[in-house]
Amino acid sequence: MKRVALLVLSALLLAGCVAREAEPAAAGLTVTGRYPLEYAEQFTIDECAGGYSLVTIGEERYLVVPEDAPLPTGLEPDLTILQQPIENIYLVSTSVMDPIISIGALDSIALSGTQADGWYLKQAREAMENGRIAYAGRYSTPDYETILNADCGLAIENTMIYHTPEVKEQLERFGIPVLVERSSYEKDPLARMEWVKLYGLLLGKKEQAEQQFAEAEQRIAPLAEQPSTGKTVAFFSITSNGLATVRKGNDYVARMIEMAGGDYVFADLTDNGNNLATVNLSLENFYAGAKDADVLIYNSTIEGEVDSLAALLERCPLLADCKAVQQGNVWCTAQSLFQQSMELPDLILDMNRVFTQENPPESELKFLTKIQ
Repeated sequence: MKRVALLVLSALLLAGCVAREAEPAAAGLTVTGRYPLEYAEQFTIDECAGGYSLVTIGEERYLVVPEDAPLPTGLEPDLTILQQPIENIYLVSTSVMDPIISIGALDSIALSGTQADGWYLKQAREAMENGRIAYAGRYSTPDYETILNADCGLAIENTMIYHTPEVKEQLERFGIPVLVERSSYEKDPLARMEWVKLYGLLLGKKEQAEQQFAEAEQRIAPLAEQPSTGKTVAFFSITSNGLATVRKGNDYVARMIEMAGGDYVFADLTDNGNNLATVNLSLENFYAGAKDADVLIYNSTIEGEVDSLAALLERCPLLADCKAVQQGNVWCTAQSLFQQSMELPDLILDMNRVFTQENPPESELKFLTKIQ
C-alpha cells in the first residue's frame, strides 16, 4: 500500500495537482516587506534588501533593479529584469499615459502605439506633434525597426497583447522587456488609479505618485459621508448593430455610480462566463431595465459622442418612453474619459452633482454633458 501511495503522490506532484509549500518570492532576493496598496488587487510589490523590488502582475514577475546595482545571482529564469533608469518606453496601453504625465515622467516615453490624433491628452498629443514621441505601430503590428533604433527600455502593453503572443515574444527576443498592465481588471476606480504607484516606482517618482494618489482619494472622500441619493442610473452605449452595451454590476463604473450616491440599474449583471467588463443586451432587454431609471448616462468612449437627444433616439427609438428622457435627465460622457485615468474623481463628482442638483451648471461639470 505504501508503494501505491508513493506512486500516486509522485504522479500528482508531476501533474502539478498537489500544492507545494510556499516558496520564497524569488531566489537570490531577501524580501523585507510588502509595499502597502490600499485598493489595487491586480499587482503586488515586494520590497527587497538592497533597494530591489519584485513586482507581480497576474502570472508575470518583474525585478526592478536600482541604477548601478548588480543583478542578484541565482534568480529564477521567469523573472523579467527592469534595470533603472527605465527610458525610451514604448507605450501601447493608453490608460497608462495619464498616470505617467501626472508624476512628471512624460520624458520617459519615446514611442507610442497611438498616433497623435488619437490622443485626447494634450501633453501626449503635443509631444508627438513636436517629435519628442514617435509612433511605433499598434500592439499587433509594432514597427520593430523604430523600436530598436530608439533603444527602447520597456514596452508597456495591456492584455490585448495576449491575442498576438508572437509580438510579445519577438520584443523579448530583441531584449526589450514587456510589462502587461491589468488595471482594467480592477473593480474599483481608486484601485485603477493606484496603479500610478507602480509607475512611480519604476520611473523613480515614488513620492510624486503617492502624492497624486492621495490627492485623488481626498477629493472624493467627503462623498463617503453622504447618504444615497436614491437616484437610479443606467450607464450604456448603443452599438452600430443595434445592441446596448452596459457595464457589469461588479465593474468600476457601477462602483463610481454607487460612490456618487446612485443605484446602478444593472447591478445584477455580474458574470456571464468571461472576463469582459461589459454585457451586450438587446434593445428590448435594455429598455426593460432602464425605462424607469432616473438618470441615463451615455458612454461615448465606445461608439462616439451623441450630441443631441434626436441622435440618441435615432439609435434607439425605444428610449423615447424612458422616464429619464421624459424628464430631461440624459447625459453623455466625454470621449476622453478612458485616457484620463487619473481624473476619475471628476467623473464621480460630476455624477454626484447630476444626482443631487436638478440642473447643475455646465461650468461645474468636466466629463458629463446634458443631451437635449
